[in-house]
Amino acid sequence: MAIFSKGILGGFSGKVGNVIGSTWRGKDVLRSLPTKRNRVATQSQLDQQEKFSMVMKFMTTMTGLLNATYKAYGKGISAVNAAVSYNLQNGISGTESPFNLSYSNILLSRGDLPNTNSATAVAEAGNGVKFTWTNNAGMGKAKATDKVILVVHCPAMSNTVYLLGGSMRSELTQSLTVPAFTGETVETWLAFIAENGTVVSNSMYTGSVNIAP
Repeated sequence: MAIFSKGILGGFSGKVGNVIGSTWRGKDVLRSLPTKRNRVATQSQLDQQEKFSMVMKFMTTMTGLLNATYKAYGKGISAVNAAVSYNLQNGISGTESPFNLSYSNILLSRGDLPNTNSATAVAEAGNGVKFTWTNNAGMGKAKATDKVILVVHCPAMSNTVYLLGGSMRSELTQSLTVPAFTGETVETWLAFIAENGTVVSNSMYTGSVNIAP
């Protein structure tokens, strides 16, 4: 029902047909009802929504890490959004739903600092993952004092444990204890950050590990 406030020629409030009358900042305003959209999302749109949701769920478990490892790419957008954008394009496998994260193609760190030439991750007694790598200090910008970055992600628990700035490149090994993931299979990555924190390497996927008690 519409109510005329000043007679037939005045303003009114309420709805008449597809027109709504109201008062805004002391003025009588008329506006049309919004048109309902009955568009059904295309399969391509649904696929993109699925991919985006998957990557966001994964990335939000490590926002603190990404703020440091993607900050060079956060120009005009946040570092986390830069990481999501890259991995949305490169870190998903499958040509149709359901899609999967392609862990070996995911980069959790991007930069010009050289990573190691070789690295491994294995289960260690006491709920740990032991990472080892070769020392390639002197290759490009790589220095013996660069600090290791370790990442352990548990898909079953949608959670991530990471270490930003651990052992030096020259120390060749670092362990990360993850008791919350005992009995689960985790995905692992390794990268390096310069001692002064100004530059990082691309991350290296170091495989799946089953966490032993």
